[in-house]
Amino acid sequence: MILKLQNAILEMIAKGEPLAATLDKICLTVETAIPGVTASILSFDGKHLYHLAGPSLPPDYVSGIDRLEAGPLAGSCGTAAFSGEAVVVQDIETDPRWSDFKALAVPLGFKACWSCPIKSGERVVGTFAFYYREPRRPSAMEQKVVDACVHLCSIAIEREDRVTERLRLTYRDALTGLPNRARFEKFLAEELLPGRPWGILLVDIDNLKLVNDTFGHGAGDALIKIVADRISGATSGNAFRLGGDEFAAIASGGDIDLGRLANDIILSLSSPSNCDGHVVFPSATIGGALAPSGANPDQIRKHADLALYHAKEHGRGQYMQHYAGLGTALTRRFRAVRDVSVALAEDRIDAHYQPIVRLDTKQVVGFEALCRMTSTSGDIIAATHFHEATKDAHVAGELTRLMLWRVASDIRAWLDAGLPVQHVGINLAAADFRGGHLRDRLCQIFEDTDVPLKHIILEVTESVYLGQRDHVVADEIGALRSEGLLVALDDFGTGYASLTHLLTVPVDIIKIDKSFIDRMVPGDAGIFIVEGLIGIARNLGVRVVAEGIEHEVQVDQLKTLGCMLGQGYLFSKAVDRTAAADILARYGQRPQERKLNVGVG
Repeated sequence: MILKLQNAILEMIAKGEPLAATLDKICLTVETAIPGVTASILSFDGKHLYHLAGPSLPPDYVSGIDRLEAGPLAGSCGTAAFSGEAVVVQDIETDPRWSDFKALAVPLGFKACWSCPIKSGERVVGTFAFYYREPRRPSAMEQKVVDACVHLCSIAIEREDRVTERLRLTYRDALTGLPNRARFEKFLAEELLPGRPWGILLVDIDNLKLVNDTFGHGAGDALIKIVADRISGATSGNAFRLGGDEFAAIASGGDIDLGRLANDIILSLSSPSNCDGHVVFPSATIGGALAPSGANPDQIRKHADLALYHAKEHGRGQYMQHYAGLGTALTRRFRAVRDVSVALAEDRIDAHYQPIVRLDTKQVVGFEALCRMTSTSGDIIAATHFHEATKDAHVAGELTRLMLWRVASDIRAWLDAGLPVQHVGINLAAADFRGGHLRDRLCQIFEDTDVPLKHIILEVTESVYLGQRDHVVADEIGALRSEGLLVALDDFGTGYASLTHLLTVPVDIIKIDKSFIDRMVPGDAGIFIVEGLIGIARNLGVRVVAEGIEHEVQVDQLKTLGCMLGQGYLFSKAVDRTAAADILARYGQRPQERKLNVGVG
């Protein structure tokens, strides 16, 4: 019988049968072979015992001994686990080791109990027990059977532990201890409850590479672990590390507020941390997506990815939630990036120039350089149609580099021709500042072309200048102004700025957006806003240029309000360099005509 039992159990272990089924097989086999005994197998974690097998034990008894704490007076099994030695109790009714438990056993007719520890090496991992219905000791034959059963139980439990450990390693991130990407994928595929609302947050640590490069990978690893702990705490432990600097959290059930949860994460990360001896202020950018009823988990994850991508571009350290149309916007951007990249490679990007004029004399005092793309069919395409491409750092850098070279070359040609060129405004995007070394790149180009920097005005929109949380743009513009360049705040009134910003940000010129100029009609409040801006700017020593002028009546109103510079279709659309040179020759303000200091410099 022992040999047959061993063969049967070892086969079950080899096939990977569930541990509970394997141990139940042991119990039922020995109960059939030895009439009058009831078998029980418990696991032991070093403090408590847990039910593993005992198919013939009543459920009430099983629940009564489950999670039994081991000790010297904890019945036969609890004492055997505690001592690591076999324990024979011939009379449950009178043995002190059963004093606290006999009320469970005696009503079932159990009179005696023999329990043997199951060991893995020297460690007790469980117990194997026989219950008898009469007071007695085990026989020699029973000893042989139990010895075989204990050995089989040890093999089965050790295998289960190895399988569990492999699964733990498979689904656990070694650095943080959080569930890993494989566990995240498994959860999405198998464990979301149908019909229950849920959502995903994807979290990226900001500036992890900078920490690694500055302080070393020890500090970077420490930062990852700190962020993991804080995200886990903010999400009640429902967090995953997907790898590198990326984490995820899944929220499900009840009323889900992903925005609140994301803010909790951002807040939890805000306090400084000691990372391998260095003080680091953690932050993260988060994208989220809610799952409508019946949604595909893969699609919701893609939505969260899109939201994270957009959150990074709008400014790190914040949260963005997916909304309908976000994917369309991304597709539009990719298309714009592709089209501009091809046009750059085929030399179909060039500078066109829109004049800036004195409103009283109509003399040209400068230009704004505008990027234009020639389509494969020969059409000229304005930058507004491919503006999305400038949000890509590489494309924006290439466009700006090309525009700087074009403008510098054209100014040099106009100066050599004796044309009265004063200033040319060049537009900069946020990505230009993110690329680094903007001042060096810009100064080098104009030095190489022998163009003094006094001829350049840098035009930056409010959203670029004032919408950055980390002051990179403002600091870089301050450095550029120190080189003698003028700075214009473009599209004023449409972005982040208020009048108070004019007290704190370094600008030389504000360009009032066309939307305000369009409203300069009798009875419209727009005219009062323009009047106020002009007056405040004049008192602050800041020049004003009115954009989008299309009618003479607007010119008259602006002159009355004290604005003496403007640009718009009334005077000229953006033209190529040849036409711009002709405009300078015909209408350019000569040095002797600059007695009234109303120019932009």
